[in-house]
Amino acid sequence: MADVTSFDAAGLHESAPTANDADRRASGHSLERDPGMPTSTWRLRSDAWEYLRFAIKRLESGHETASILDADGEISRNLRALETLELYWAGFGQRYVAEIREALDKGEYSSALERIGRVVSRLRGTSIPADHRDDRLDEAERAELQDDSDPRPRFEVLLVDETTTADRDALRADILKLRSAADAFVYDYVIVPSADDAVAAVLTNPNILAVIIRPGFSDRSQQRLSRDMRETIDLAHVDSAGTTATSRSSLASVQRVLGLADTLNTLRPELDLYLVAGAHIEDLAGVLTRRFRRVFLREDQLELHLSLLRRVSHLYDTPFFTAIQEHARRPAGVFHALPISRGGSVVTSKWITDLVDFYGLNLLLAETSATSGGLDSLLAPVGAIKKSQELAARAFGAKHTFFVTNGTSTANKIVHQALVSPGDIVLVDRNCHKSHHHALMLTGARTAYLEAYPLNEFAFYGAVPLDRIKQLLLDYRAAGRLDEVRLVTLTNCTFDGIVYDPERVMAECLAIKPDLVFLWDEAWFAFAAFHPITRRRTAMAAAKHLEERLASSAHATAYQEQRARLFDPETGEPAADDVWLAERLLPSPDARIRVYATQSTHKTLTALRQGSMIHVYDKDWYREAEEPFHEAYMTHTSTSPNYQILASLDLGRRQVELEGFELVQRQLDLATSIAQAIARHPLLRRTFRVLSGHDLIPAENRASSRPMPHRDGFSTMWQAWEEDEFVVDPSRITVEISRTGVDGDTFKHEHLMDRYGIQVNKTSRNTVLFMTNIGTSRSSVGYLIEVLVKLAERFEEETQAREIDGERAAPAPMPPLPDFSAFAPDYASADGLPDGDLRTAFFRGQQRANIEHLSHAQLTERVAGGARPVSAGFVTPYPPGFPVLVPGQLVTDEVLDFMAVLDTREIHGYDPLRGYRILRED
Repeated sequence: MADVTSFDAAGLHESAPTANDADRRASGHSLERDPGMPTSTWRLRSDAWEYLRFAIKRLESGHETASILDADGEISRNLRALETLELYWAGFGQRYVAEIREALDKGEYSSALERIGRVVSRLRGTSIPADHRDDRLDEAERAELQDDSDPRPRFEVLLVDETTTADRDALRADILKLRSAADAFVYDYVIVPSADDAVAAVLTNPNILAVIIRPGFSDRSQQRLSRDMRETIDLAHVDSAGTTATSRSSLASVQRVLGLADTLNTLRPELDLYLVAGAHIEDLAGVLTRRFRRVFLREDQLELHLSLLRRVSHLYDTPFFTAIQEHARRPAGVFHALPISRGGSVVTSKWITDLVDFYGLNLLLAETSATSGGLDSLLAPVGAIKKSQELAARAFGAKHTFFVTNGTSTANKIVHQALVSPGDIVLVDRNCHKSHHHALMLTGARTAYLEAYPLNEFAFYGAVPLDRIKQLLLDYRAAGRLDEVRLVTLTNCTFDGIVYDPERVMAECLAIKPDLVFLWDEAWFAFAAFHPITRRRTAMAAAKHLEERLASSAHATAYQEQRARLFDPETGEPAADDVWLAERLLPSPDARIRVYATQSTHKTLTALRQGSMIHVYDKDWYREAEEPFHEAYMTHTSTSPNYQILASLDLGRRQVELEGFELVQRQLDLATSIAQAIARHPLLRRTFRVLSGHDLIPAENRASSRPMPHRDGFSTMWQAWEEDEFVVDPSRITVEISRTGVDGDTFKHEHLMDRYGIQVNKTSRNTVLFMTNIGTSRSSVGYLIEVLVKLAERFEEETQAREIDGERAAPAPMPPLPDFSAFAPDYASADGLPDGDLRTAFFRGQQRANIEHLSHAQLTERVAGGARPVSAGFVTPYPPGFPVLVPGQLVTDEVLDFMAVLDTREIHGYDPLRGYRILRED
């Protein structure tokens, strides 16, 4: 048997191949190293147990010989992998793996298979085949099986302490004694002896919702961890060290406890931390309160037990959904203006009863236009909605959160109106969603467009480099107009998955203008708050970390040192722009942290369509923003919000607090599986190409040398997301399809959707974007790969036929992506700076007498003749939803060349029959 080794994507240890690998070896193929996402431990663990069950069943039935138990064989490698993995999961544990190995060594295959079957059944969520009263079982096994028959939701608690086997058995017995039939949840302990093991556990086991730390733990792990996992553990410790050094106690033991607490909190802030100490807890409590929810003596087992259950009940709480359920169950007489309420206009109808058949009666029972009875008012919440929004703020790391029931387009308009007044200058990515442009038009702000770097080869844009933002701020400072600049608006992450470093952007911009406000459009990035690596690049996490940085003495010292380089010590004048652009600027410790994020919860988390949230981390909220925000909120929010959308936002928040880490891990891992499959399959890699960071991010905007850091292990991805100016969201796979011979729109509609029912959001001329989400399954990934193989076979046959017939056509040349040309003189700034007046141009374009319609050919001829036509409105291809033309913009031949080859079927603001709306010259 060949010695073939694979590595698990979690980077924990050497692992064993799965059942499919035997077939590969039989056909002469060997396994490659599977570097995949470090978050696939869930899959590795499941596959390892499934493979053991498959292999031992064949051994027991006589289809295999005992030679498959060789030390270098797959069974042994699986067992070695599980001996490490099971330390970090509650339940059967390392001792159970050792007992299975012992049974195999003795030739007791039936006994081993029975034990493996219990684990597989638990992982599958099916009934346990063995009776927990079986006399052959020991007490620990009997307790395990009894636990698995408990229908209550379960979670796991990490206990960090060096304990003996007897201690662990005693802890398990204590849990069973403390349980009550009235408890809403059940839990079990994951017990690890060291700080390193604690980090490994919270990175690999998403079932952990709380951590108990006892001071007796050691520092380093004795497990067989891989280099990647050890590097990741070291990175985690270092990442948390900088924010805690000034507040640590001088006691060495307390420092160790604080260091571990800070590391775990950085990795997974949703975890509750508890300290169990032996003595002097009164003194410890004062030092540790900020990090630990409570401090207990060892004998306070009942209080600790109740605290664990109580805390999870708070996470589980959905105030508004509960209120909706209670309302639906309550008898009521409807005397208000909603005939569908309580099903009144439906259940007695002869013609629309299929509405109830399809959606169910509960939907109608939950409909009401009344805000009494605990349902609260979205515009002035004081009860269930208010509490639901507070819970959402906690989950996403915001100071305040507001629900929006008509999408992030409305959320963006609310924030712009709340923060911007007519005449204020807003720096905004020209390629942001059209709702920002409409908001700027409505507010009367002067718009200064920022240009993202173009990806002409793929016909879409990247993101705005930081040096461009800094240069524009410096230009306004030089012109004496920096005080007019109010807001910076950027899209994080872009439709195509380019992710900013919000903390760096905000820090360097605040170094030039300390009172700037930031709006981050995170419509596609809500999921990122629930993964240890992606979280750091969310607006709320960046704001919190930046605030902590500015408060440190180390930052104050570094700021003063840099200031001496940036300003002339005699005149106080700033140094030349190139000096400012070359430095990584540090903001003043007094800079104001004012950050807003809008998220389409329904796009990447569980919520009904149009369910969105606005998150606020504003240091000046109560003094500057609260009243304008509420006025803007009432301006754009319906007085008849959809209660079902609100309930889904409430439930979506509960889900990500309790299982978000697991779901996002799976999402990223499955995306990597797609990329790996395309890269490895001979036919697929001849037909398609997955674009990497090297394709999507210029070399000067990334420090890492790896094209796909997430495929190289946890530590590599960690470093890239910490150091690079831009990174690529691993859940988005942009596939270049030039070799298929069809354009992206045709590939999407005629091949993927119409033929196979595969839905995708976005294409460009020669790319298709596939996105995984928290609802993506392994089966759906398998189906996608199957479809791509079928399509590749078809395209290859067609290509060969065309070559034989001599009909091979060269691809049509693609024009460069057009930058924003300029505002026409009537709407542009007089001093040559890029800001312009959208609102005046827009409303002038709304008057019929001021406009004319020109076809594409007519407009092209006019531009070629030297004319400078001015757009009367927005022209927005959808998707992706950003305007190619805005009101008051000069129409150029670059724009027209781009529009001529655009293959998007839906273009808002352009009438194929009448053409473009252009402002009359007179």
